[in-house]
Amino acid sequence: MYQNPSSPVVVRWLLPAMAGVAAWALGQWMPLASPLLVGLALGVLVVNSPIGRLRIFTGHQAVTKTMLRLGVVLLGLRLSLADIVALGPRALVIIAASVTITFVATVLIGDRLGLDHGLVTMIAVGFSICGAAAIAAVEGGIKRKNEDVAVAIAMVTLFGTAMIVLLPSASGLLGLSSTQLGVWAGASIHEVAQVVAAATTAGAAAVAIAMTVKLGRVSLLAAAYVAARRRDGGQPVDGAKPPVVPWFVVGFIISAGLATLRILPEPVVHIADLATTILLASAMFGLGLGMHLKTLFPVPLRVLGLSAASTAAAATVSLGLTAMLF
Repeated sequence: MYQNPSSPVVVRWLLPAMAGVAAWALGQWMPLASPLLVGLALGVLVVNSPIGRLRIFTGHQAVTKTMLRLGVVLLGLRLSLADIVALGPRALVIIAASVTITFVATVLIGDRLGLDHGLVTMIAVGFSICGAAAIAAVEGGIKRKNEDVAVAIAMVTLFGTAMIVLLPSASGLLGLSSTQLGVWAGASIHEVAQVVAAATTAGAAAVAIAMTVKLGRVSLLAAAYVAARRRDGGQPVDGAKPPVVPWFVVGFIISAGLATLRILPEPVVHIADLATTILLASAMFGLGLGMHLKTLFPVPLRVLGLSAASTAAAATVSLGLTAMLF
């Protein structure tokens, strides 16, 4: 007897795409709201409401994972390695040291606290690289619980939002220049939108510096994926062993190379940038559809402690180096 799939193929693509467009539109209306986090919130709201039981909201896992990977590939077009190198060796040292120390410290503390291996890895990647997008990029390549994906994203959102207020305040107390605040924000805050919000207090020049430093951290996403897979022992995930460097990470690197060479017409770059945001927001909506709030709360104190320690590592390492080198 023929059975319909959980939802028609067209719906499986169309519904997340519509949610991604809606998340992007809301992000235009509320500039400080990241479309990725808006997309995630929409998915969570839907699945935890009565309509979440409808068939059209099931069976999106494979499609949204593909959308995520395509979004990661296009994300590379935002990275001109020449712009990052132009910051000079001082900024490159800060980027490399902040990412490495934050990742390693988070892993060591999380393992010592006895937290789930996959959750610790996702928090380490999210807090050291680029928040929710980094967590979503690596979660498919490691063993993890579905609810832990939501917990990691919730932590990166909570603590990154707190840094929007804390960094500018601390910068004023410490007497940092606008350049120093820009470098510090870009090297320590988790989400791109959060970086912009914090650096805006010091002016447009600080925002430009902060964004370039932040993109320098994003450029290490491929390395972070490999580190996450090595930490996972290269074990099979869901019955299949993913490659050490999957196709979307290779595509990300190639896209970054194209951006560095500046061979693509400007209109193409703008369209690709919009497509990146919508694809990633669509993927986050799909992740949100798998997050049932009753499985998330209350958040264990050990998770809050690890998130606070990871944030502190990112903030203190980058601040110390910024004060010394700038």
